[in-house]
This record gives sequence, structure tokens and C-alpha cells, in this order.
Amino acid sequence: MADVNSGEEHPRGERGSVHTLLESDRTRIVLSGEVDVSVSAELTDAVAEAEAAGVPTQVDAKHVTFIDSSGVALLARLASRTPGRVQILNPPEVLTFLLEVTRIGELVEVVDTSGDDHGGAIPLPRRPDDDPPDAIA
Repeated sequence: MADVNSGEEHPRGERGSVHTLLESDRTRIVLSGEVDVSVSAELTDAVAEAEAAGVPTQVDAKHVTFIDSSGVALLARLASRTPGRVQILNPPEVLTFLLEVTRIGELVEVVDTSGDDHGGAIPLPRRPDDDPPDAIA
């Protein structure tokens, strides 16, 4: 990718990757590298899987080095189509900035897990239908 002002080549960062982990109580989408149009198909699939799962969603963004408007748009879609508030775990500065500027940050919960004891997994709030049935005596 050439810099228009200098004509110099900029090295490309790590190509983005998207992984979806489906658990019984949550969907976790792990993003890394450059999250741009080159991974839009993977992002679309991840959002569709999260929608279909019908459980709260976490997006681990710790290893994102770049994200463009296509990635941010899919986060907005995720926030509007999955139950509960989507948690964005450890977003880099570039993503935090975009969430604020686009006001999508109002739709998601930004969580810093850098000093937690959960190994990066944030407990999600329990839904009323998750409570076990009353014991029958």
C-alpha cells in the first residue's frame, strides 16, 4: 500500500483472522490482525453464527492491529441482533476510538480483562430462564 504523500511502501500488518467459539452460555468471537474487507466474509459468518446461537456474545479484540469500517459495521450489526449487550474485550486504541466516534460504543460494553482472574473469560449476567427449577420435595 503506497503512501500518497511520499510514494513509499508501507509493510502490511498481519492479515486478519476471525474465530468463533460457541459455548452453551455465550458466543465468543476472537479477532486478530488487520480486520478489514479481506475478512468480511469470515466476519459475516461469525455474526450469523452468533445470531443463530441466541446467547450473549463477547468479541475478543486484544490482538487487533487495524480495523476498518466494514469491521465496525459488523460489530454494530452484532450488537443489534444478539441478546444482551455485546462485550468487546481488550479493544486496542484504534477500535476504542472508532467505537466512540461512531457512537457504537453506546451499544456495546467495553471490558478490560488485562488484570482479571478469569483467564479472559468475563462472566456474563445470568438470564432469568437460566435459573434451575425449584427442587420438588
